Amino acid sequence: MPIEFDGHAFGAAFKIDILVEERLILEIKSVEMLSKAHAKQLLTYLRLSDQPVGLLMNFSAATMKEGIRRMVNNYRPD
Repeated sequence: MPIEFDGHAFGAAFKIDILVEERLILEIKSVEMLSKAHAKQLLTYLRLSDQPVGLLMNFSAATMKEGIRRMVNNYRPD
């Protein structure tokens, strides 16, 4: 995902794992435990791409239900 800051363009500054229908970002992890840094990474992607919703998915959790964390960027219903 390219970004522009202070008049400078940075091509491919960030790499989103999966973008679903231009509305949902999926950030995929396979770690023993999700950290605050993982959540901040997804929130940064949401803010820079102006996307409303993202899912942080950890495939190392005991169950998939435990491994999904939903994050919202400035929620505004349509």
